[in-house]
Amino acid sequence: MEKAKVSAIQLFALMFLFEMGTALVVSYGIGAKKDAWLAILLGLGAGIVLFFIHYFLFRQYPNLPLTGYARKIFGKYLGWIIGLLYILYFLYIAARNLREFGDLLISSALPKTPLLAINILMVLTICYVLSLGIEVLGRTAEVFLVVLLLLGATGNFLVLVSGNWHPHNLQPFLENGWKPILTTVFPLIISFPFGEMIVFTMLLPYLNQPESVKRVWLSALISGGLALSWTASLNIVVLDVEKVERSVFPLLSTIRVVNLMEFLQRLDVIVVYTLLITVFFKASIFFYSAVIGIVDLFKLKNHQQIVLPVGIILIFLSIVIASDFAEHLEEGFVITGYYLHIPFLMIIPLLMLLVAIIRNRFKKVKDKKIKSKPSAP
Repeated sequence: MEKAKVSAIQLFALMFLFEMGTALVVSYGIGAKKDAWLAILLGLGAGIVLFFIHYFLFRQYPNLPLTGYARKIFGKYLGWIIGLLYILYFLYIAARNLREFGDLLISSALPKTPLLAINILMVLTICYVLSLGIEVLGRTAEVFLVVLLLLGATGNFLVLVSGNWHPHNLQPFLENGWKPILTTVFPLIISFPFGEMIVFTMLLPYLNQPESVKRVWLSALISGGLALSWTASLNIVVLDVEKVERSVFPLLSTIRVVNLMEFLQRLDVIVVYTLLITVFFKASIFFYSAVIGIVDLFKLKNHQQIVLPVGIILIFLSIVIASDFAEHLEEGFVITGYYLHIPFLMIIPLLMLLVAIIRNRFKKVKDKKIKSKPSAP
């Protein structure tokens, strides 16, 4: 692994930007209709539960990434296979984020630009930053967190002062009961983006203050969840539920309602820049985790030698995973949501927790027996 360290504030910035990702601009939680904000908060609660699983495992193996302690818990061979599967999973999710960014950019600003060209430029930028190391990515995240907050504050202010919002769009509360909320929370909202933060188990060994993991992770998780819940509510009060459901990128439609004195309008650039920032960091984190996982499993000397080859694979994946954006979304809701997110983000971590607890108990019993055994005269 790379010999580098990131600070607590840098880890927070990475986590917050990661959590925003593409969830900020897609129809996030709209399966719960007017109660999307509540579904997101419930998903946040489940994400906190998943955090404590990762936190327990981190406390047991503070110097190892997920691919390392998987081998400690499940054994050399099974753990190696599980680590490899996680690497492939991280690459696949990075490719999905890259594809969503490219499609938004084409639909909003560059309709005649080939998707391949956009993805190549994004991946080359990611490869350049990651070749410089995780410290550079962390420092960059600090800067762009401030930029993102300024963009968010500006966009929210302009939407609110435009007057084109109607709080009654959120009423009545629980109009369709709890069923659509719970089916939206599981597995979609739990997994995306709260469960996806399992990727940070690959980065925690780089933290220069290991004792701050709990505070930083929970702070980023809660603040990001509240921001997503607010954004979902804002989209509904501006557009209403039906328009949000029909819109591929509702935040883009929301910002388009701004029209102040026939002067300030068509502020799509705010959403495009926001997505550019959040997707860059989310894809970078998944990409980097896959790369250092490869370094860990195959005992390579450094990660720089494989950054570009893995980047080429990422470009290829982002193009071939779906023939169009509609297919990409369907694949995300059905195949990825049930067949990838549930085992990788919930089942395997829970199994690791249970096996680690059992191993620790057996170890304590064994140590106790050794201590209680009388020494030979």
